[in-house]
Amino acid sequence: MPRPEVLESIKAAESDAEERVAAAREEAEEILAQARRDAEEIVSEAESEARAHREEELEAAREAVEAEREEILEAGAEEREQLKADAEAHVEDAVDLALERFTEAVHAQT
Repeated sequence: MPRPEVLESIKAAESDAEERVAAAREEAEEILAQARRDAEEIVSEAESEARAHREEELEAAREAVEAEREEILEAGAEEREQLKADAEAHVEDAVDLALERFTEAVHAQT
């Protein structure tokens, strides 16, 4: 092969190699950009799932606290009613005792 043809062939090969390198770089940049978009989407989905999970846990905790609160209130109401019934049962005894002591105090002064 004559020298000018060899030079042309080398230039063509170099040009072809440069085009391939440029195309490969462009493809690599596109792949990298897509990977970044995919990563952002994964992070966004993970954050969303974490928020949803946190809300579920908070709601479960609120429900548990509310159930415990209701139990405490119910127990308190039952105890209050029992104390009230006990007090009402002893009202007559308390009145009798107060009248007896009052009578004793009046007799002691006379």
